[in-house]
Amino acid sequence: MTKTITHYLIIVITFLCFSCESKDQQNGKLSLLIERGDYSVASNMINDKLEDKFLTEAQRIEFLHQLDMMRRIEREFSLSEADVIDHLSEYFGDSTTFYMPKWEEDKSLEFRLINGQKKYFKNGVSNLFRVNEFAKSRKEKLKGEYVDPLIAYCLDHTTELVKKTNGEGELINPVNNVFDYTIKLKADAVPAGETVRCWMPYPKENHARQQNVEFISINSEYYIIAPDSLPQRSIYCEKIAEAGKETIFNVKFKTTSFAQIFFPEQMKMKEYDKTSLIYIENTKERAPQIVFTDRIKKLADEICGDETDPLKQVDLLYNWIDINIPWASALEYGIMPHIPGYVLDNMHADCGMQTLLFMSMARYRGIPTKWQSGYMLHPGLVNLHDWCEVYYEGIGWVPLDQSFEMQKSDDQYVRHFYKTGIDAHRLIVNDDFSREFYPKKNWPRSEPVDFQRGELEWNGGNLYFSDWSYKMKVSYE
Repeated sequence: MTKTITHYLIIVITFLCFSCESKDQQNGKLSLLIERGDYSVASNMINDKLEDKFLTEAQRIEFLHQLDMMRRIEREFSLSEADVIDHLSEYFGDSTTFYMPKWEEDKSLEFRLINGQKKYFKNGVSNLFRVNEFAKSRKEKLKGEYVDPLIAYCLDHTTELVKKTNGEGELINPVNNVFDYTIKLKADAVPAGETVRCWMPYPKENHARQQNVEFISINSEYYIIAPDSLPQRSIYCEKIAEAGKETIFNVKFKTTSFAQIFFPEQMKMKEYDKTSLIYIENTKERAPQIVFTDRIKKLADEICGDETDPLKQVDLLYNWIDINIPWASALEYGIMPHIPGYVLDNMHADCGMQTLLFMSMARYRGIPTKWQSGYMLHPGLVNLHDWCEVYYEGIGWVPLDQSFEMQKSDDQYVRHFYKTGIDAHRLIVNDDFSREFYPKKNWPRSEPVDFQRGELEWNGGNLYFSDWSYKMKVSYE
């Protein structure tokens, strides 16, 4: 009897092990399919798995997430090879197909293999003219040199700010801003009668540079303004979807924003108190974005060498990124597992990506940094924007905007303005990245790192950016 039971248990255990191994093999095959871009086959496999009535809720959510991620990537890489050739032929004629493999190899022209075809980043052509010097010079030769209105405005504006400041971090140049923010969910994006949950950006109040935050109105009877203590602040509301109609969310509020400038030679720093909470929290890793990989550590050490002064190290790191990592339109952050790693692979980045690389290297070198983001509000140039703050013992938090770069000026205060200063044209929504909302979101976010455009969901899942539009209107009193 004992032998029979033992034999039976061995059979059961063997069967269970075989079943587990079979599932592992299937999951391994699925991962391989996704990794090599065979999305159609992978999607069919996942849809088959979703029919399994023994699937756990966690497994179901994971499979749905994989489907969603493939759709997001396909949305980003939407240009065909023919599309790219058509766009570039204006500048390179019949030589376009000669140059393209070179640009693909050096990652000036970003693509992925999806379902056996090359698919190019939707902004890949415009990025090529930003990051590749040969392509850029060819375009300038045919179209003339492009003058960036933001760079021109900031140069003039910061020149005037430098004349007004004492360079000791005083708040100057107050600007009264009135915001009118709207999100429009496409008609019939969700079934009629379903509740749409919406989180819109709302200003932080615990900043000297952002004062007089005033709520004006919202087009919903039920809403929640998240506590200011939350690093990513939102205003939450709900609406019932109606058949054939857009679901519209709108909020209005005010702020007063200030410029702040520190002149480096007037910054009397003390030695860091490495036991303080500020130091510990803001020099540590925050996976998956701030991770001290071997590559990050090696690069930071090569840039800074034996330098130990925090301000000089910040200067060295800022300069290296400014020179080597040109600004370019970014993929959605949600499809990049480790953004600083992506930046070093591709050697271009947008504002937030440059900032995360800077923060990673600075934190590794023992310099406290903190993410900050929201909107830039320069007249006629309102847009999403990310920057950060650096903590100096004895001084406090000092703003730094990596993507606003070193300016072309003989005045050193103007040239290096954004290393230790910031203009007043900012809306601060976030003091960190990848933090929970209030109330908590049930489904994965469209943007898991930053929060500027908003987030929507319903009982059936997340509502991605392709399902809705947003518009920020800003006026100045």
